[in-house]
Amino acid sequence: MKTLKAESLFELKTVSQPKVWKDFVFFVETVLKEEENEYQTSIYSVHKNTQEKVHWGDSGSANVEIDLSPSGKWLSYLSNNTKDKKPQIFLIPLTGGSAFQLTEEKEGVSTYQWSSNSAGLYYQTSRKTNEVASDEETSSKKRPEPKVITTLQYKMDGRGINPSDLTYQIKKIEVATKQTQVILENDRPIGLSYVSKDESYLLLADKLDPEDEWVYGGSVYKYDLKSKKMAAITKAIPKGSFRFAAANEKEDYYLLVGNDFEFAFVSQAKLYGYDVSNQKLTCLTETLDAEVGDTIISDFHQNVTDFPVQWMNNEEFLFPVTEHGKLQVYQGNRKRQLEKLVDEKVHYTGGDLISEQHRVAVTYSTATKPSEVGILNLETGEIEKLYNPNETFLQTHKLVEPEMFWYKGADDWDIQGWYMDPVDKKEKHSVILYIHGGPHVCYGETFFHEMQKLAAQGYGVIMLNPRGGNGYGQAFVASILGDYGNKDYEDLMIGTDYVLDQHPEIDTENVYVAGGSYGGFMTNWIVGHTDRFKAAVTQRCISNWISFYGTSDVGPHFVEFQLQHDLSDMQELWKMSPLAYAGNVKTPLLVIHGEEDLRCPQEQAEQMYIAMKKQGVDTKLITFPQSSHGLSRMGLPNLRLARMEAIVEWFEKH
Repeated sequence: MKTLKAESLFELKTVSQPKVWKDFVFFVETVLKEEENEYQTSIYSVHKNTQEKVHWGDSGSANVEIDLSPSGKWLSYLSNNTKDKKPQIFLIPLTGGSAFQLTEEKEGVSTYQWSSNSAGLYYQTSRKTNEVASDEETSSKKRPEPKVITTLQYKMDGRGINPSDLTYQIKKIEVATKQTQVILENDRPIGLSYVSKDESYLLLADKLDPEDEWVYGGSVYKYDLKSKKMAAITKAIPKGSFRFAAANEKEDYYLLVGNDFEFAFVSQAKLYGYDVSNQKLTCLTETLDAEVGDTIISDFHQNVTDFPVQWMNNEEFLFPVTEHGKLQVYQGNRKRQLEKLVDEKVHYTGGDLISEQHRVAVTYSTATKPSEVGILNLETGEIEKLYNPNETFLQTHKLVEPEMFWYKGADDWDIQGWYMDPVDKKEKHSVILYIHGGPHVCYGETFFHEMQKLAAQGYGVIMLNPRGGNGYGQAFVASILGDYGNKDYEDLMIGTDYVLDQHPEIDTENVYVAGGSYGGFMTNWIVGHTDRFKAAVTQRCISNWISFYGTSDVGPHFVEFQLQHDLSDMQELWKMSPLAYAGNVKTPLLVIHGEEDLRCPQEQAEQMYIAMKKQGVDTKLITFPQSSHGLSRMGLPNLRLARMEAIVEWFEKH
């Protein structure tokens, strides 16, 4: 049997965005192309009974956001198969025929919704606010211009500086005539969430308080198409943060996912119901101390849409819950009655209910199954496999099944973790404590390419969910607010000791540590507080909360809500900054960072690197061009490989 390598990314495939039509399940398949150095997506369908797979054609490198018209006549999707590579809406007849481009927006289309009669689609786009010259005239005398910034949130990781010369639009296009009309214009993006069946109103996502940029959060608004008036439907919880999830068939009840913001960023997402008749907003999962939604992290899955909140009928609905590293499926109803239907070691990365059959078409993953399409039986929890794009690969490659365990962390709290043995077990092997980001996400029962690669190269891998992560209740995730680097650090050190005690075959002289984002912060913190690790790798890290406040795209809100201090109390921020303890560091430290990371800006890495140089610590800084915060998950393929190899080379050196 072969072992998995970094280059295996070019052999493995991801499936996502399942949609059911009659006896077919449509889905998107993503592959990484080595020569083109890009991700390419194609649309397929698989028959539920015969498992026959049909390719619906390629048009450009990106074909995503698939949907089916209510009439069952059209398959719709966004594609970049255009002259300027801007995404546009394309349609394919489900009875057969060629795809054709429906929209022609200069700035492209970001999302869309079908009208109930399938005659048209509503979509989001934008236009230049002051467009005075043709494209040809503009390009002939194009010169750099200064950027004028006046807003608090003026940039976003993965996108860059927010354009200040755009007017954002919601438009409607008729399928038969391609005629368009502007429904709504605004000076800021507003999310299109739902179109009523009679097309009398839209449900939109907008800022909680558009007039005060220091107010964090979002709300769901009802926009009357006749009166042009917009009103929040979540005003009963004025400080809450909400998004629309689903409307039932009668349109007399909406499901929303959100929270009351009691614990700021780490307030658990709950499921809320909005009764249209009395305009009452009710928390439907008040008795459930768990996160509604998916917070399980992975580095492999592309173009996922998550398991949806979806109505089964006018009274009952399905929704996902993250708990103990698993994505569970619950059933609820308008009377606030809840029942856990599925609790398996599976990570559902998309789903679509098969009407009245108590089954769901899903894309899914496990620790040793990278990505598959199947039918989930809600009564048994079993999955009938329809399509495995990686079947041939798995027949010839050996993967490791992680060992799940619990241990007692700081204050005797129950902490969950996983340990991966090397593929070829041997006495006295090295081990890596790999710390996740967030911190309010979690490791779980899903495929992790990098961890499997490290195991294939002879390393044991320790993955822990210390306090601050999700899936273990509100008190657990909120416990590190204003207290980074304290009990969470203890959880990690105790967990490392636990694994070393349980696995005496590990070479205790060769224990390493690595992590990214929050994991990068914690790696920096660890080397400033202990010398027990032989070498460390910090990625997309945080080293200085004071400068992070003013340079990160989420800096002011994140620091104030998570650390509970602002620039008026720099002393407290400095105490929680790893840079303050740089003088203690003796551990060799590799610093890895994306040059276009706006979440944890590159200056954070540079500060840590220069501090290590000053300290005389063995160090190296590697920066990655054209790379944002998500380098390890969705960066350019060649750079993802280079990053993984740099990490192993550093550990091998030491």
